[in-house]
Amino acid sequence: MTVLSAKANSHSGSIPLASRLRRLWRVIGDMFYGATIYEMVRDVRKERAQVERLFVLLVFGDLLGVPVLPPYYTLRLLPYVMPNIATWRRSMLRERDLTDLCDQEIT
Repeated sequence: MTVLSAKANSHSGSIPLASRLRRLWRVIGDMFYGATIYEMVRDVRKERAQVERLFVLLVFGDLLGVPVLPPYYTLRLLPYVMPNIATWRRSMLRERDLTDLCDQEIT
């Protein structure tokens, strides 16, 4: 038996205590996050996405046939919005059905 195989056999299957404690701490943190603020964070992200889609619709509505702002302001903002144009157009032109309404909470 060589020295390398003896070392490999002695360490296989044993996880260091520090690594297990870090993993346990991460699992406890994830459970606490899920039990306390996960739903709020999800709702805030949905709200942010809706506001962002509305803003882009107001600024770049002429791409969908809704002219709202003069082209000067649209051209000034175009470099900032260009990476998101394709996904925005897909989300705005996507068909909606009753399952989309079920995702929203009734307050």
